[in-house]
Amino acid sequence: MAKEYDIIIIGAGPAGMTAALYASRANMSVLMLDRGIYGGQMNNTASIENYPGFKSILGPDLAKEMYDSSTQFGAEYSYGSVESVVNDGDTKTITTDMGDEFITKVLIIGTGSEYKKLGVPGEEDFSGRGVSYCAVCDGAFFKGMHLVVIGGGDSAIEEGIYLTQLASKVTVIHRRDQLRAQKITQQRAFDNDKMEFVWNSNVTEIVGDDKVEGVKVNNNKTGEDSFIDASGVFIYVGVQPMTAPFKGLGILDEDGWIPTDELMHTKVPGIFAVGDVRKKNLRQIATAVGEGGTAAQQAFDYIQEINSKQNV
Repeated sequence: MAKEYDIIIIGAGPAGMTAALYASRANMSVLMLDRGIYGGQMNNTASIENYPGFKSILGPDLAKEMYDSSTQFGAEYSYGSVESVVNDGDTKTITTDMGDEFITKVLIIGTGSEYKKLGVPGEEDFSGRGVSYCAVCDGAFFKGMHLVVIGGGDSAIEEGIYLTQLASKVTVIHRRDQLRAQKITQQRAFDNDKMEFVWNSNVTEIVGDDKVEGVKVNNNKTGEDSFIDASGVFIYVGVQPMTAPFKGLGILDEDGWIPTDELMHTKVPGIFAVGDVRKKNLRQIATAVGEGGTAAQQAFDYIQEINSKQNV
């Protein structure tokens, strides 16, 4: 028998947990579904210094605080990877890899995104210990140090410029001989005395002992190998949304992101999207929390509207 809820939230990151808090506090029956432990990428963050209310807090500790808050009014939590979602109009049917089936009036998608990896030795080993994918999140830990940025698109160059406010020097390593970033962004980078560029090169290994000490680089034109000393490596070779189960709903753009309006509505009534899975620029805990609260309120209003129609 399928279990029924007013609202099901797929993804228990900061956006999903905030939505669960607001929705359950409004006396909605709520289920959070996640393929792993609650908290999302917060669990991979050693220290968070840019979330209001905490000067500094361990990522897993903030995740636990949010989880305790999100479930205090009765929201349930369950493990499982979503395999399919079927839109039945006023209800949505969700099936997981655990064989569970759920029916909900409202679906809130908060499955997030993941950074594309280089796939080189040392990348996983030093994740959180010198390897980062977010300058805004981690740049402050590297004040006065030499940093490497890998990539040549808008994110890589914009984040590289941001890091120059903190680092002694930022070296951008790009596999081509020219950047892909917007021209105005490129010019700002070229005009920045703290930025230098290594062209036609691929990082083949991230090296260190307890923390990052540098990167091995191969020039893809000459075949020459070299080593660059660095205390931190910031990788920007792309971000991809985790939206595979939702391909049949007609809510994804050509790159797999979920566009919404400012109130978190997707193209399908009763389906909302929050957090890093949305098509947007800034992916931070603070923005995710706001989106979760907005989606929950909109979900409540949507359910009230459905109920009023059914009672007519």
